[in-house]
Amino acid sequence: MQPLPEPLTCFKAYDIRGRLDEDLTEANAYRIGRAFAEVLRAGTVVIGRDVRPSSDALAMALADGLAAAGVMVLDLGLSGTEEMYFAVSHHDADGGVCVTASHNPLEYNGMKMVRAASAPLSADREMFAIKALAESGAFAARRPGGAVRDIADTRTAYVEHCLKFLSISHLKPLKILVNAGNGAAGPTFDALAAALHARAAPWRFERLHHAPDGTFPNGIPNPMLPENQPPTSRAIVTAGADLGVAWDGDFDRCFFFDHEGSFIAGEYLVCLLAEVFLEKNAGATIIHDPRTIWATQHAVAKAGGTAILSRCGHTNIKRGMREHRAIYGGEMSAHHYFRDFFHCDSGMIPFLLICELLNRRGQTLKSLVEERAAAFPSSGEINFHVADVGAAIARVDAAYAPIALGRDDTDGLSLVLDGWRFNLRASNTEPLLRLNVEAKGSREAVDKAVAAISEIVGRSPVRVA
Repeated sequence: MQPLPEPLTCFKAYDIRGRLDEDLTEANAYRIGRAFAEVLRAGTVVIGRDVRPSSDALAMALADGLAAAGVMVLDLGLSGTEEMYFAVSHHDADGGVCVTASHNPLEYNGMKMVRAASAPLSADREMFAIKALAESGAFAARRPGGAVRDIADTRTAYVEHCLKFLSISHLKPLKILVNAGNGAAGPTFDALAAALHARAAPWRFERLHHAPDGTFPNGIPNPMLPENQPPTSRAIVTAGADLGVAWDGDFDRCFFFDHEGSFIAGEYLVCLLAEVFLEKNAGATIIHDPRTIWATQHAVAKAGGTAILSRCGHTNIKRGMREHRAIYGGEMSAHHYFRDFFHCDSGMIPFLLICELLNRRGQTLKSLVEERAAAFPSSGEINFHVADVGAAIARVDAAYAPIALGRDDTDGLSLVLDGWRFNLRASNTEPLLRLNVEAKGSREAVDKAVAAISEIVGRSPVRVA
């Protein structure tokens, strides 16, 4: 096969993502399949895909490339990324790929990849080697034995595995509004709900935007965007639900709303899930990202656990969890990782655990979060477009480092001041500077710090997807 005239621009830090027919084509997907198989020396590979109109054709091209390398392709069909993670370990495969662009606009698609044991690929070795081989086209000769086998029935085993996280006998009635965003979550949730019903779990569900529809008639499924939240909020109130849950397109992230329809900031979910695991596993280790840390660290210390800070990003969190034998890892971006889910992130398991927590505590989600948000108010992630990210960070460093009480450079610049702290870091996936500020009991301190740092950066915050 001839080398490509230009580099494959769809390869990013952690995954593959690009514009259709520009960065990502069916021909490129074929090349990626061939390269993935050869670099990982794979004999079996799991594939799945989201609901986008382009995903079927890209998945088939990917499968053709894998099969040409002699791979037995195990095809999940329409599925979430976490179902691919599960299937790789469940079927003892040599790797897995989910064709998905998650919450990106319709003109995009991409791929999320893992190797054996559902472990992430290393960016500097395996991802680099796959990219280089796909670009060069210097593949080995076609190998016999390649084929595609349907494994859609793996969903039953996946559901049973998720339910192991739940103590069903202790559940109490809850009414839960779920919004699949017309993405891949609907059928998988239905299988999970049916299994709960079969076990007489007393939870009732109201469904919103539930049917998979790759045209996304109700908007791209990205519940983190404020403009996408009102339909879920209104439906919760109308239904009289106890809480709401919404998923992104490939449902590896879930987002929560309280009974009044208020959106719950991601850092407080990390805090609550850390508490869930420490209640059941005394002294366990929790991994968390560096953006906002005080609520989580306080909760972990109070429960007798150990909190360990990690760089952002799924490869870093998963590596840290394995290294420190952590039971749970959380990022404020709504990625939640579980030791007993192959150290992978899931959007269905947090939904189960938070609902169970409400049953056990006998409190509303609103009351649980208000207590922690009052103690440790935060800004949420604020983004800036700047011409020179490094120079902007240097200006903020020069302004605050001389008066800082503590410093951490694990991921970007983190400084502790008198009663407040901030993390300022370059995005791993976009040309953005990201700011998070938190304080001890003072919303005013958060607001003042955001205003001051924004002035030093020299830009007004921007909204990003």
